[in-house]
Amino acid sequence: MMPARNAYQIVHDSLLFDGDPTLNCATFLTTWMEPEAEKLIMENLGKNRVDIDEYEATERIHRHCLAFLADLWRAPKNEPPTGTVVVGSSEGIMLGGLALKWRWRQRRLAEGKDASKPNIIFGADAQVALEKTARYFDIESRLVPVSEDSRYSLDIHKALELVDENTIGMYVILGTTYTGHFEQVAEMSALLEKLKQETGLDIPIHVDGASGAFVAPFAFPDLKWGFDVPHVVSISTSGHKFGLTYPGIGWVLWRGAEYLPDDLTFELAYLGGLEKTFTLNFSHPACFLIAQYYNFIRFGRQGYTRIMNSCLINARLLSVALEATGIYQCISDIHRPRGMLGYSEESRVAANQLLLDAARNVKSVGDSSMNHAFNYGLPVCAFSFTDKFKAEHPMADQDVVSTLLRVRGWIIPNYPLPPNKSDVQVLRVVVKEATSEDMINRLVRDVMWATQKMLEAKGQNLADQDWRQHGLHRQCHPREETG
Repeated sequence: MMPARNAYQIVHDSLLFDGDPTLNCATFLTTWMEPEAEKLIMENLGKNRVDIDEYEATERIHRHCLAFLADLWRAPKNEPPTGTVVVGSSEGIMLGGLALKWRWRQRRLAEGKDASKPNIIFGADAQVALEKTARYFDIESRLVPVSEDSRYSLDIHKALELVDENTIGMYVILGTTYTGHFEQVAEMSALLEKLKQETGLDIPIHVDGASGAFVAPFAFPDLKWGFDVPHVVSISTSGHKFGLTYPGIGWVLWRGAEYLPDDLTFELAYLGGLEKTFTLNFSHPACFLIAQYYNFIRFGRQGYTRIMNSCLINARLLSVALEATGIYQCISDIHRPRGMLGYSEESRVAANQLLLDAARNVKSVGDSSMNHAFNYGLPVCAFSFTDKFKAEHPMADQDVVSTLLRVRGWIIPNYPLPPNKSDVQVLRVVVKEATSEDMINRLVRDVMWATQKMLEAKGQNLADQDWRQHGLHRQCHPREETG
C-alpha cells in the first residue's frame, strides 16, 4: 500500500496542469466562496442529505431554502413550497420536463385520447440538458430556430407556430449560455394565454433559470418571469452558478403541489422514517445545501443585489471597452440602452454614454435602479471581430486569440452560435463575483495583446491603429511581450 503522503503528492502534481479557476471565464460555476462557507462544507462533508431522520437540522435548512426561493420567485403563498434541492439545474430541468409529460399524459388519457407522441418546444439556443430530457424520456424536441432578429434566442412567435395538442409544454430560458440574453417569459405566456382562449390548448412553461433565476430577482426586480406569470408552472436553477455556491447544487420548484404528479413521488421507509422523494439522484451531499443556506443568511436580498449589480457593472465595462477598440463588437446586449439591440456605431456611442451616466448618478452598487436603463441579461460579454476588422484582416482567427489568451492564464472559449447561425463565432466571458474591475482592465489589455500576436503570426499588424481615438491608449494598448 502506498503511503498517504506519496499518494497525495502524485495526485497534487498531476493537477498542476489544470487552469486557474479564478481566470476561467468560460464557466458559469462558482469558483470562490468565503472561508466560513468552506469551513461549513468541510464540517459536513460526510452527511447525506437524504437521511432526514439522522440529519433533521439539515432537513430544516432544506425547507428554509425552499421558502426563500419560493418567495424570491413569487410563488403562491397559500401553501408550503413544492420543490427540492437537486445536484444541478440539469436535474431540475429533467424533473420539470417529466412533470410536464406526466400531467399531459394524465389529461390525454382521461379524455380518451392518444398519449404516445408528446413533444416539447424550446429554442435552438438551449443548453444540452433540455435536449437530454427530450431524448432520454422519449419526448419529441421541437427546436425553434434563432436569428439575429431574435437576438440568437427563442423567437416566441415561431415557437407558437409549433404548438399542437401533443405539446406538453415549453422551456423558456432566463439567460442563454451562448450570449446571456433573457428569453421573453411573460410575452411567451401572453401568447399562450391567447392561444388557450382561441383553441382551448393550455400549454405550460418551465423556466430554465440555471443562471438567471439568481440574477433577475435582484438586478431586475421589475422583470416579470416567475410564478406571477400565468403559464409558468415550474422553475429550475443552479445554486452553483449565480447562487454563489460550489458545485454541485441546484433547485427546482413548482407553482403548487398539483403541478407535481403523485406518480413521480416515491415513499421510502428504509432509512428509519417515512420519506417522500422525487429526485433522479438518491444520495446527495448535504454540505453544499448547507453552504447555500449560509449564503442566504449571510448575504440576504441586499447582499445578493450588490453582488449581481457588481457583476453586471464589470460585464458592461468589459463590453464597452472591447467595442471602443473598433476591433470587437458585442453580440450580448447588457451594456446597451434598453430596447437598443445589436452593434452599430450609434449603439456603441450610446452604450458608452449610458455607462458614464450610470457611474455618475448611481448612489451605490446596491441600487438596482441603475439597471432600468440597460437591457436585461446575465453578466456575460459575448464578442466577435467587427465586420470592418474582418474585411481589413481576412486571415484573423478568433480561435487563435482564444488560444493565445491561455498564455496569459485566461480561459475564454470561442464557439459557434446555435444551428442556423453557426457561421457566427463568439468569444465569451462570464463575469462572476470574483471578477474584479482590475481583472477586467487586465483582460482587455490581454485580449489586445493576443489580437496583436495573432496578426503578427499572419504577417499583419495593429501598429497603424490609432488607439487614442478610442480613449483607451493607456488601458488597452497591447503590452510589450515579456519572458
